[in-house]
Amino acid sequence: MKPKINTKAILITFMIGAFFAILNETLLNIALTKLMVVFNVDAPTVQWLATGFMLVMGVLMPISALLIQWFTTRQMFIGVMTVFLIGTIIAACAVNFPMLLTGRMIQAVGTGLLIPVIMNALLLLYPPEVRGKIMGTFGLVIMFAPALGPTLSGVIVDLLGWRWLFISVIPFTLFSILFALKYLQNVGEVTRPKVDVISIVLSSIGIGGIVYGFSSAGENPKGFLSATIITIIFISLISLLLFTLRQLKLDEPLLDVRVFKYKNYARGVSLFVIVIMAMFASEIVMPMYLQGPLGYTAKVAGLLLLPGALLNGLMSPVMGTLFDKYGPRKLIIPGTIVLIGVMIFFSNINPSIPIWSFIIVYILLMLSISAIMMPAQTNALNELPKHLYPHGTAISNTLQPVAGALGVSIFVSIMTQGSKSHVEEQTARVTEQLMNEAMTVGVHHAYWFALGLCIVAFVITLSIKKAIAPDFDTDDN
Repeated sequence: MKPKINTKAILITFMIGAFFAILNETLLNIALTKLMVVFNVDAPTVQWLATGFMLVMGVLMPISALLIQWFTTRQMFIGVMTVFLIGTIIAACAVNFPMLLTGRMIQAVGTGLLIPVIMNALLLLYPPEVRGKIMGTFGLVIMFAPALGPTLSGVIVDLLGWRWLFISVIPFTLFSILFALKYLQNVGEVTRPKVDVISIVLSSIGIGGIVYGFSSAGENPKGFLSATIITIIFISLISLLLFTLRQLKLDEPLLDVRVFKYKNYARGVSLFVIVIMAMFASEIVMPMYLQGPLGYTAKVAGLLLLPGALLNGLMSPVMGTLFDKYGPRKLIIPGTIVLIGVMIFFSNINPSIPIWSFIIVYILLMLSISAIMMPAQTNALNELPKHLYPHGTAISNTLQPVAGALGVSIFVSIMTQGSKSHVEEQTARVTEQLMNEAMTVGVHHAYWFALGLCIVAFVITLSIKKAIAPDFDTDDN
């Protein structure tokens, strides 16, 4: 590692930029109902503000491995933050829904490319023995920002109006760019590998189609039984298969899938995907349940999620330090056990529960996620040799929006079908009470599925070992 590099200034630069970029992933979740009224659009249309964001992120992240090797750290960071700023300004000035959606998609371009750039740089800057602490510190942003999004959204929309969801982000984004111009240094080497257009097309169709297909399934009346949805998902899977086969043949693959030959990487990424599904789905389903059968306003629902969001972020550096000291197993195994307990609670939730018990269980959910997600991802990346860092970070970050879309669509579909079946089984007149009962049944069904996923996660944790970086000291980064 070069002694002249100011690692602290670089880390601060990354954290400032990433916080406000990642915050936007969930910032609109609670505001969607308000935006439906403002722009006179229906639920499936307004959902594109969330679905489209994940779609763009998913399509761009595989390409990030290539861009990281083509441009310097400064060029990438300042460039993507500038793109994010442009999107934020367009969204803040939106006079109709298409303009708002365009701004949101441009924001997603910046966010989608930012995280792989940062994680690749951190892997090159810090030796394996302190990576847990550093990744945990950065995890303060990665987990705290999206968890805080629904809470901030509810308060800002109620007190200031929806435009302030974007206006409030602009000065911080500007500050991040100016700070980077002054302090950010380049990390790693620019190698400019060959650009394979066919790989880019196949990955875009595959990842984009998967995110779109699963997201649309949650909104389609027929769900996963829709012929259109089945066709989209099938074409996407074929594209991903062709993409994978092509990467194995290329001398300079766009995304080197050989990273999955490293067992700790494969296991860590599998855990990461399951936890992301549980987190994203809970951040959609729980606010809906709080505002439905439990009868709370958007602002109150957001505030009820705040303690869990705060602790989730604050505990991330602590979990990172513990990871460096004790390794992954002593964090991840207890974390998955707590996660299973939380899913059992949510699969029995009802409107009569004391609200304090919900707050405590939601806190436990977020604490268990902080004990699993960043340690699992850091341990996975630690196993890779240096030349695979861009590919390992790109793949794990590509899977985040895919897992998010997958989790939300599956959970919402199961919840909707469970609610619908309950109503159809009743002979009584449809009342608000019956609809609340139906939603409760649907939520139970969704979390039974989540419980099964978490049991799978627990089984995976039993085979995880502390990774040993193979070649960190072989050159002078």
